[in-house]
Amino acid sequence: MAARASRLAPLHRPPLCRRLATTTSSSPPPASDAAGPLAGIRILEMGQLIAGPYCGQLLAHFGADVIKLEPPGVGDPLRVWRELDPEDGVSPWFRSLARNKRSVTCDLRQEEGRRIARRLAEGCDVLIENFKPGTLERWGLGPSDLHPVNPSLIFTRISGYGQTGPMREEPGFAAVCEGFGGFRFVNGAVDSSGQLSGAPIRPNISLGDSLAGLHAAFGTVMALLARGKVKPGEKSGQTVDVAIYEAVLSMMEGLIPAYSRTGAIRGPSGAGVTGIVPTSAFPTSEPSQHVIIGGNGDSIYARLMTAIGRQDLVGERYANNSARVAHQAEIEGAISEWTSRYTVDEVLATMREARVPAGRINDVAHLVADPHVQARGMVERVPFYSERLGKGWEIDMPGVSPVLERGGQGTRWAGKDLGEDNEAMLGGELGVSQEEMQALREKGVI
Repeated sequence: MAARASRLAPLHRPPLCRRLATTTSSSPPPASDAAGPLAGIRILEMGQLIAGPYCGQLLAHFGADVIKLEPPGVGDPLRVWRELDPEDGVSPWFRSLARNKRSVTCDLRQEEGRRIARRLAEGCDVLIENFKPGTLERWGLGPSDLHPVNPSLIFTRISGYGQTGPMREEPGFAAVCEGFGGFRFVNGAVDSSGQLSGAPIRPNISLGDSLAGLHAAFGTVMALLARGKVKPGEKSGQTVDVAIYEAVLSMMEGLIPAYSRTGAIRGPSGAGVTGIVPTSAFPTSEPSQHVIIGGNGDSIYARLMTAIGRQDLVGERYANNSARVAHQAEIEGAISEWTSRYTVDEVLATMREARVPAGRINDVAHLVADPHVQARGMVERVPFYSERLGKGWEIDMPGVSPVLERGGQGTRWAGKDLGEDNEAMLGGELGVSQEEMQALREKGVI
């Protein structure tokens, strides 16, 4: 992939770990300085909250230089969402989602702010945004405005329902799009007749946003690869159009093919999954503690039932998955009766000996302490230093998947304080004078 030479030089700052008053022995070694596969790619991130910033986080992890534009004042609203750090009142979630990015403040509602964004975009390879469709065009920052000066610019655009179609201008929150895309309908508890009991259940995370961000990152890399395949004289930039509901819909496995051929409308299945037996969550003797057991392979099923002393449920009547589905209640009842007599560790030990896939349902405390998770580097302890407060601390963050043999950059710095790179980027790189900077501050542009 041929990357345009960067017009904005990288910032040089002392390693954050040197600026902490203390570090712990469990801190990982500093991230490798080896260039990632996206080194040399410059990205302007205009998105806020989750979907757009998650796309930017993934691309930054693999070496892209991501400039995050935030409105002056509060910045990205995610800075003050959910739990706030007792040290500085900023969400640790934001520090994770904005890692490896620069922070520049810019009010896109003002012409001076749009002028700054336009100048930055001229030197970028990708522009990420998750505004309502048509917003960039109203601001004079759409493809038709920027491609004449930067024909190779890729627009990665995330919205609830996409850039086209009759619902393009509908508000596109992930919770609503998860329902529209079919995901919510298959989640929830079921009653004795197999119908949904109460309202559909959502996972306690913004799954639709994260799925959209993942699809957007994938689409961005595809568009970057495609730039090297255009004919001379052709525009190499293009739009990556990601709809949150479509990111959800694409994960719905066989729902649509099955409906088209059989008319089946899949509903919720409680802790299990429709048409596969046994694979579900089962209670243990510990209050509120369950384990997942996946015993749906034919030989695995036989080992499972033998291990729990229920050889009476092994044989011709239960020989394959279709036969077991017809006896789901009987099979799952027998497993539940056995697991409820033992602790989580006791159940897992028996399953491990019988070579039956099973696992603990981890809360976050168990997750971060798990030896396998730690061995895989899927929890990073990242030093953070606040110039504003003059002190630093450490933040644990989830690792990024996939893990590349070469070129995974890791976390180079945590999400920065609001506007931390204004002087370096606007003054040092775009040549905005100190007088102009002060005037922009007074007008609330930066």
